[in-house]
Amino acid sequence: MIVERQYGALTAAARTPAFYLDMNVPDTVIGRFEMLTIMLILYFRRTAKSPRSGQEIAQNIIDAFFEDVDHSIRELGVGDPGVPKRMKKLAGMYYGRLESYAAALDKNDREALAAALKRNIHPEEGEAAPSMQALADWMFAAEQALAALDENEIETGMARLAVPEN
Repeated sequence: MIVERQYGALTAAARTPAFYLDMNVPDTVIGRFEMLTIMLILYFRRTAKSPRSGQEIAQNIIDAFFEDVDHSIRELGVGDPGVPKRMKKLAGMYYGRLESYAAALDKNDREALAAALKRNIHPEEGEAAPSMQALADWMFAAEQALAALDENEIETGMARLAVPEN
């Protein structure tokens, strides 16, 4: 129940219209994957500082995320032989983003984070891609807000990200 509640909250946060209407995230399957990835990364960075129960919840949430991705791939019509290959690619995308976003967040480098977001969210557009600075700024604010959460909110699956309004 705790994992489902927390995963549901992270998924709902990723679907916040302002990300798509105001922050240049495309409202597509990949755009939604990118936003859920961002929510999970922020959440996992917070739970990495938690006692064991927060880290266990986080691991169960990542498992639920990849189960959802697997299910979505199958719903899109990818046959059984193609699913593992796509899952491997998506897992690589997730962990690559975790690494690049964490590096920028750790260095408090908003420009590097905005550049990484631009590269990942708009890969085909290159330099013509829209600015991702607003999303990068939101990520820094969200990380600060998550850091301030009481540990009880993490342990009970009640952690919420402050999402932008449009």
